[in-house]
Amino acid sequence: MVASSESAGSPSPPPSPVTGRLPIALDVMGGDNAPAAIIDGAILACEELGTSIILVGDEYLIREELDRRPGSTRLPLTVHHASQRVAMDEQPSQVVRRKRESSIWLATALVKEGKASAVVSAGNTGASMATALFLLGQIPGVERPAIGTLMPTLFGPCLLLDVGANVDCEAHNLLQFAVMGHIYAGELLGRPNPKVGLLSIGEEETKGNELTKEAFKLLRDSPLNFIGNVEGRDIYAGGADVVVCDGFIGNVTLKVSEGLASTILKLLKREIATARWGKLGYLLLRPAFGRFQKRVDYAEYGGAPLLGVNGISIICHGRSSGRAIKNAVRVATECVQQELHVKIRAELERLHATAGERAAQGGAPAS
Repeated sequence: MVASSESAGSPSPPPSPVTGRLPIALDVMGGDNAPAAIIDGAILACEELGTSIILVGDEYLIREELDRRPGSTRLPLTVHHASQRVAMDEQPSQVVRRKRESSIWLATALVKEGKASAVVSAGNTGASMATALFLLGQIPGVERPAIGTLMPTLFGPCLLLDVGANVDCEAHNLLQFAVMGHIYAGELLGRPNPKVGLLSIGEEETKGNELTKEAFKLLRDSPLNFIGNVEGRDIYAGGADVVVCDGFIGNVTLKVSEGLASTILKLLKREIATARWGKLGYLLLRPAFGRFQKRVDYAEYGGAPLLGVNGISIICHGRSSGRAIKNAVRVATECVQQELHVKIRAELERLHATAGERAAQGGAPAS
């Protein structure tokens, strides 16, 4: 049954009837297709994943959408009213100063207050990051959080980070990204000793700019399973489980990949339509085309975790469909189940302690 949760002081929503965990806070007003697609995704998540969800946004608009979906009344959905929304082009600093009644702020606050286990938003990425940093804080040892996204390869997905949180980085930031990616790949991708690569313009240690050259040395000397530099084409070959780079390069790589996958599908459809036997061939190969589209469709991967904040925050594509939102909720649930942020904090503490011991033995300062 859909209930209301009007204020921050109201009782916490009940745990998920399936997982027994706190619900996921969903920013209903964020994204190009909000609120309809976001609510579609929430309903899919409740039905297919058994997840309990708090819908955070304009209560009137939310209930108007829910009324169009009669079956939603039996689902574990709670409405938490937010009187403001954040536009996609608003400055993150303005959200922190003037939009504390916005859906992204209140959804993140529910995590901070222990009323939700994670926050999911397809809205303004900068606002999501700023809100998470302000309310949840950073994990000790992380100077800058990173957005990690899964990329399709020949041997299953690999994690690419950062893909947009930090356009300017220093070498030790990339090392921290690698540690966080190492934990993510081990816990959520099932790869106990993930191979970590550094995105550069050549495999040789001497290739790249000053950032990648310095990061190479730090990664080489770390206890991570570092395999060296990887080029852009190597990402899709599946040689690395984790690929690290600064947010500028990562975001360009991500957008090029999305555009390329879309273009390939369009070109295939065009060629099939013009070929004499194309339609017959398509009927025979339709299952294969469907599997291919599923492997390269960002909606199947859901959202990208903001790694390095002291909680679970999932950032979704602005054009997310209901299916993409459902999968983002799945990613959030998996991160919560694995206590991802807790394990990242513990690993960083361990690495810092190890570096301190090495420095004490060798007389060199710890990094």
